[in-house]
Amino acid sequence: IAAGRCQEELSSMSSPKTAAIGVGASLASLAICAGIAYAAGYPPTGNQLANDATLGPVIAYAAAVSMGIQWIAFVPAFVWQTERYYDLVGSITYTSVTLATLIYRLAYSNTDDLVSNVRPIVCSLLVVVWAVRLGSFLVKRVFRAGKDGRFDDVKPYFAAYLAAWTIQGLWVFLTLLPVLVVNTTSRNKAPFVADYVGWAVWLLGFSIEVVSDNQKSAFTALKTGKWIDTGLWSYSRHPNYFGEITLWVGQFIVGISVYQGGQWIAVLGPVWVFILLNYITGIPLLEKRADEKWGGNPEYEQYKKEVSILAIMPRRTSKQEQQEQLTAA
Repeated sequence: IAAGRCQEELSSMSSPKTAAIGVGASLASLAICAGIAYAAGYPPTGNQLANDATLGPVIAYAAAVSMGIQWIAFVPAFVWQTERYYDLVGSITYTSVTLATLIYRLAYSNTDDLVSNVRPIVCSLLVVVWAVRLGSFLVKRVFRAGKDGRFDDVKPYFAAYLAAWTIQGLWVFLTLLPVLVVNTTSRNKAPFVADYVGWAVWLLGFSIEVVSDNQKSAFTALKTGKWIDTGLWSYSRHPNYFGEITLWVGQFIVGISVYQGGQWIAVLGPVWVFILLNYITGIPLLEKRADEKWGGNPEYEQYKKEVSILAIMPRRTSKQEQQEQLTAA
């Protein structure tokens, strides 16, 4: 999803312009990754395990792995002009980078102090559970549809299609920042109140995402030709995105007790997810498609007025309806 808006813009441009924008997007993604990685790992001694300045910021290696996996997967994807495995590769990247940093932590930390490793182990397992669940859901959806229409106009162009994969590497790295910091920090602390609060918030967000995705799939299978207005979708037009944002906020909260120095840049993780889904891709694209399909329909317009666009909230009622309810009471 991270590359959706970029792909939409690229597809509307001429070939030379598409190539230039594609190269620029890839370079910008690399620069952002490098800058954030060094900020999160600065200084390389004192705030990360191993305490070896020659290693440099360990999080920079995580960023490199995130990008490397995308570029390796891009080669066959471009040669065979397929996008079916795009989301699967994203899930694999989440899992690989998370487990690699967890292994690093277990290798360099005090093995006798198992309590201090509870936090990184739990946070990492939560990422794996989330990635496997969401990845399988998205892959099934693509194979059911036969293709992913987001890539139709960019697949033929090397630079543009490479940009889509590179942006996914950036997306994975930024989203994982809180967990990467927890897995590489030198600060060892037993689970604290913030940890339990963060894990509870994660569980709430994950539950919302799973339930809303299942409700949407069941509704879509009915082929009513209408928008979904049942279950959680009657209280939010995009409850799955609300759940997604919530669970990453939970991961950030868990790390509050260990962040130090540049590691506080981990806040960019949930901020990035919120901005991405709320303003760049996700909600803007889906709202546009829905307006094109049902815009002008009085029932749909009323649904938009009553139902929150993101947060799960009670449906809004007009002053007239409120007055009628008070009169009836």
